[in-house]
Amino acid sequence: MLAARKIRRREPAAASHTLPEYLHPVIRRILLARHITDEESLDLKLGRLQSPATLSGVREAAGILAEAIVSGQSILIVGDFDADGATGTAVAVRALRLMAAENVDFRVPDRFEFGYGLSAALVETLATDPPDVLVTVDSGISSIDGVDRARELGCKVIVTDHHLPGEVLPDAHAIVNPNCPGDEFPSKALAGVGVVFYLMSMVRSALRERDWFTLPRNEPNLAHLLDLVALGTVADLVSLDVNNRILVHQGMERIRQGLCSPGILALLRLGKRDFRHLVAADLAFAVAPRLNAAGRLEDMAVGIRCLLSDDRDEAMALATELDELNHRRRARQAQMQQEALEQLQGLVKDLQDGELPAGLCLYDDAWHQGVVGLVASRIKDAVHRPVIAFAPESDGSELLKGSARSVRGLHIRDVLARIDVLHPEMIAAFGGHAMAAGLTLAADRLEMFKQALDEAVSFFLQGETLENEILTDGELSAAEINLQFAEQLRDLGPWGQHFPEPVFEGRFVVEEQRVVGGAHLKMIVRPAGGRDSIDAIAFGRLPEDLPDSDTVGLIYKLDINHFRGRKTAQLMVEQILS
Repeated sequence: MLAARKIRRREPAAASHTLPEYLHPVIRRILLARHITDEESLDLKLGRLQSPATLSGVREAAGILAEAIVSGQSILIVGDFDADGATGTAVAVRALRLMAAENVDFRVPDRFEFGYGLSAALVETLATDPPDVLVTVDSGISSIDGVDRARELGCKVIVTDHHLPGEVLPDAHAIVNPNCPGDEFPSKALAGVGVVFYLMSMVRSALRERDWFTLPRNEPNLAHLLDLVALGTVADLVSLDVNNRILVHQGMERIRQGLCSPGILALLRLGKRDFRHLVAADLAFAVAPRLNAAGRLEDMAVGIRCLLSDDRDEAMALATELDELNHRRRARQAQMQQEALEQLQGLVKDLQDGELPAGLCLYDDAWHQGVVGLVASRIKDAVHRPVIAFAPESDGSELLKGSARSVRGLHIRDVLARIDVLHPEMIAAFGGHAMAAGLTLAADRLEMFKQALDEAVSFFLQGETLENEILTDGELSAAEINLQFAEQLRDLGPWGQHFPEPVFEGRFVVEEQRVVGGAHLKMIVRPAGGRDSIDAIAFGRLPEDLPDSDTVGLIYKLDINHFRGRKTAQLMVEQILS
């Protein structure tokens, strides 16, 4: 039931530019299609990072933490249970300890017991021994009751978050969030871990002003934490604007040199990735899923301890535990995806006009709430429309937890906000971003919500169709399909959200083919009209997917394969066309 895909070439976003003439014409075309119009935007040195000075609330938060360090107060970091929250928590704990904080600990809510954010129930567990300072990471902007209860217990509360705020802000002592009203920080795309990194740099400045860094205390180099920042930024799928690209690039450079958390190295090893040749996709597809598995199925504390460990053996043991959880997650996800597809097939069969709703809701009372987001994402890719997958909040609960995934051009949080305005009693709670959001819903309101979602999505589309497009950067000549050009493309990275890795189209002659790994098509192909052959691999494809013709159309990425100390160019096939 995969939606038919329309091929469309990316067009340059600007007619004029100041990109240097020495750049290859294809490189210039790629950059202009990603709104890069000047050479300065290609400079990813640390010195070009945006200053934290304009980040709202950061000075107040830094002052509170600096005072806590100097006076020996207890500090508790409360993180979120995804990779962004885990890396942000690890950055906060590591940074504070490097700055000689003596009493720092962390807590991450059990998603099945306490749900998302700083809930009042979670804070209540701290009542017998509350910390002097409580810092949220990647959450808290909607935790009105939790912040109030923490203040009642005598805590100074700092909220660090990047999610869009609601109409009412929590009554924290300081809120650090680039998306708060009136905030002047230029990069609104900071991940939660990026917000924490900026806060820690301001804490260091505040301590420096207090002459804190005198022997035997040394002023730490916080760039040592950029490996964690890179991982969390890539994992959270935030937009890779120039500032985020600097953070990711610098962190990846440290990982390539082995100057990073032993936990990251262990997770890369288990994912069969060589840290010396790291690209952003390795963090996205090898490290992040293993880290996220802990928060999805059990306790993210395992993941945070893995990132905090400086002992290689301990880090590998914890990473192995995460790897095993990821295997369980994949099995559960596969089962749920199959059930979702069966629901979808039944829905299509029942439709009189054969047209799916503009927004799709799926639910099964046996589904796992930690995995529904992944299911929603996969089904969204299949039907190319926003999908919300629901699971029971807990056994016997009358509440459902939903995870929403959207398509390009449709802001899913705005969709939920419109539903909440038109039907004030329908959604118990919601929050999120443009492409992903979460919500809580009473089970007996699911059918009404389905209709409301369809109407809200249709309102925002305003008659536009949900076309399933694959964007390409055009064709490469036979002379451009080589290792040298592949290296040029790699060096333009890091690639990621809103700065997508180049994808090309072209016709090829298939000279050899075989199945590897039981389910992947390995080929040797030659550009039509060219003389030199190149390796190609299409994951999840078999020989019968090839058309019966002299040439085959391929949508592909030009990649570098490292094998036994040798590197060669290869095509990573995204689509096979007739």
